[in-house]
Amino acid sequence: MRKQLSLAMAAAMALSLAACGGTNSSAPADTSSTSAETSTGEAGTDASGEAANWGDVTLTMWGAEEDQTMLREMADAFIAENADKGNITINIGACSEADTKDEVLKDPTAAADVYAFADDQLNELVAAGALQEVTLNADDVKSRNLEGSVEAASLDGKLYAYPMTADNGYFLYYDKSVISEEDAQTVDGILAAAAEAGRTFDMTLNDGWYIYSFFAGAGLEATLADDGVNTVCNWNEEPGADVAQAVMDIAANSAFVSAPDADIVSGIKSGTVCAAVSGTWNAKVAQETWGDNYAATKLPTYTLDGEQVQMGSFAGYKLVGVNPHSQNVGVAMMLADYITNEANQQKRFEDRQLGPSNINVNASEAVQAAPAIAALAAQSEFSDLQRVGANYWDPAASLGQILQSGDTQGKTTQQLVDDAVAGITAPVAQ
Repeated sequence: MRKQLSLAMAAAMALSLAACGGTNSSAPADTSSTSAETSTGEAGTDASGEAANWGDVTLTMWGAEEDQTMLREMADAFIAENADKGNITINIGACSEADTKDEVLKDPTAAADVYAFADDQLNELVAAGALQEVTLNADDVKSRNLEGSVEAASLDGKLYAYPMTADNGYFLYYDKSVISEEDAQTVDGILAAAAEAGRTFDMTLNDGWYIYSFFAGAGLEATLADDGVNTVCNWNEEPGADVAQAVMDIAANSAFVSAPDADIVSGIKSGTVCAAVSGTWNAKVAQETWGDNYAATKLPTYTLDGEQVQMGSFAGYKLVGVNPHSQNVGVAMMLADYITNEANQQKRFEDRQLGPSNINVNASEAVQAAPAIAALAAQSEFSDLQRVGANYWDPAASLGQILQSGDTQGKTTQQLVDDAVAGITAPVAQ
């Protein structure tokens, strides 16, 4: 069955692009007609037929801002390879994987047809009816990707997304001309070497993703409750208050800068930053800037009550999902499958140094020899799968903001972590 793409749907796509930014590309053939194979009430039940015979199709795809050029190339290649099936226009919007859930859940019916997101968002997206179960080539998707990535993309035994990367974690980058291999083992060593060189060690403290590393390293936890919605957190137990003090001490060092990711990148490029905590998405910038002096390793230890404690981290995967509200669910699944296949995961590694979830690409000599991937592997021993409830992020970020500023407003470190835990463990509104 075919139907005309409604003006309301076209307006929704326009709003989606406005929210995240976007560029357009169309097939060489005329696409003035907007008829599209539609999904049925049970999303995806006629996806196979739709995918085999497109007609004229328009899709919107969201991905990270830094991936826009690469996604445009992938989209154009997909259009060219499938020109015999119908005319297609693919609009691409920029939307951080960290923000995807928030953007999609504003109105799933107006969100992109295909979108990238961090794996910890999967449960909420499924619960909101915003993720289409993979019903085309599901067994192939499972067989070609690492087991952990497939698990992260699944819920209750059903595959809901396409694994895209296996590198959603963080570690230490450093410039070997300033930071020695020995210096890089400890925060104290990094700060001393950075200060001597008149440069800085940067990390984002006012972010729940990164501040977690200090508390996790001390043996404390923040994890999803059994109900799958709320968060269990014991940061206010021993030695949580001392962890907070240790972070404040680091932040007070003149060689340390708490900076957002964009500022870390600009600092690496300008030469002010000689070491930073970040992820594989910045590997290419660091490598191109520092050249032969580029190095990466696990996170360092930090001083807690006079002892060295290994920093922990969150780890996870980035996935690509299909919106079940798409007017072209089958074609959207084909596009999601295509941009996460072996060739395109190889392209992601070559273009952006992103760690692949694809088994073959992951096992390649080039990937195994990449400093950032090796650093991520070294940190994996000290990493936890990112699984927290929605109320974790803001209180954790607020705690990090207070610790980076040093302005406790008269509160003790125990009171600070008590406040943070109260917010983190507050019941999520249903």
